[in-house]
Amino acid sequence: MPPRLNKRFYSRDPVTLAKALLGQRLVRVLDDRKKTRLAGTIVEVEAYLGEKDRAAHTFGGRRTPRNESMWRDGGHAYVYFTYGLHHCVNVVASVAGDPVAVLIRALEPTEGLGEMYRRRKAVKRDSDLCSGPAKLCQALVIDRTLDGCDLITSSQIFIEQIRKTTVPASKITTGPRIGVSYAQDWTDKPLRFYLTDNPHVSRT
Repeated sequence: MPPRLNKRFYSRDPVTLAKALLGQRLVRVLDDRKKTRLAGTIVEVEAYLGEKDRAAHTFGGRRTPRNESMWRDGGHAYVYFTYGLHHCVNVVASVAGDPVAVLIRALEPTEGLGEMYRRRKAVKRDSDLCSGPAKLCQALVIDRTLDGCDLITSSQIFIEQIRKTTVPASKITTGPRIGVSYAQDWTDKPLRFYLTDNPHVSRT
């Protein structure tokens, strides 16, 4: 198996980390007898810049039990529940006390597709399994029990290094984040990054 991303990889600003995460593999290991692996290549991300970012959960220095994981050092998972319906998973960046993170928006599924289809029963195509932050969490069984997990040491969730270099800028499309219309002047900041023409990218 490829090595996991290390502490140094995560200890960067969220924009740099977001771009570097593209092409790496998110892995979820189920706590069943087979230790089933559900995995996918990261194809879409969004950067959240912490206390100055009106779209970030830590804007203005907000610190609550819900977002406490964002205040940890880079390499932890921040999983939150939204709209009373969906979970979303983020990768914490930078260092402890700098509450910034990268939202994983979409994956290209590579392992455990049968299990993913069982959890997303209405889906008919591979490209719909993980093409959105809530979809991928449902497919990979990611919920608040994984909030705060150390992605470097956890046996349940981690990221494997598939690429040793960042995807070339010519193959990355940049645009505004999705679903943050409340963020005023931060609404249209170009902080969403995805692999150009990848069919697994979210459609909203």
